Amino acid sequence: MAASMETQNQIVQMTQFILNEAKDKAEEIDTKSLQEFSVEKLKIVNATKEKIHQDYARKGKMIDTQAAIARSTAINRSRLEKIKSRQDMLGKLSDDSKLQLVQQLKSEAALKSFITKLIVQGTLMLLEDDVQIRCRACDDAVVTACLDAASKEYSKVIKAETGATKAVKLSLDKDVKLPPAATSGAHGAGCMGGVALVCQNGTITIDNTIDSRLGLVLEQAKPTIRQLLFSK
Repeated sequence: MAASMETQNQIVQMTQFILNEAKDKAEEIDTKSLQEFSVEKLKIVNATKEKIHQDYARKGKMIDTQAAIARSTAINRSRLEKIKSRQDMLGKLSDDSKLQLVQQLKSEAALKSFITKLIVQGTLMLLEDDVQIRCRACDDAVVTACLDAASKEYSKVIKAETGATKAVKLSLDKDVKLPPAATSGAHGAGCMGGVALVCQNGTITIDNTIDSRLGLVLEQAKPTIRQLLFSK
């Protein structure tokens, strides 16, 4: 009977020992699992934070880039508007100059004097013996009336400048005419007047029309005009 009780106690002790070992092992596993869970959780949190930081940094750079593009676009638009405004003003200046020239040349005396000077200037550039003068059809009479005076003025200038005696034969080109003045709604370039000088069978030409002279003067005067109109 005593032996049976002792055996029973031993069995109980062994059972208790096994249960305690199992409990300790379970607690160890729980503790290890909790630690691994905490480590993994920390990794995920840190990775998520880093991703959020990267997303915000990317979005911040995108916003900065968009703002820079918007600023650049606004600046370029402003520059283009300024350029267009200046071109419009230069165009208006050109139109106003043309209107004033037309008014000043309404007098026949003023027109003849002006045409004569244009012819003399062209012949002095060519220094040819035979030169044809082209003009608008409506200017045939006034240009023809200027040929003799222009020829004499040419010889006078050559004599004064070089001491040489030199003449030029001037004739009106009856076949080729400069285009008439531009009218509202008309296509193609018109001509305000003036002359073109031709020699050597048409191989050499000097454009001394009012349009050409005005364009040249405005081009040469652009720096001064910009300084006067657009400088701060």
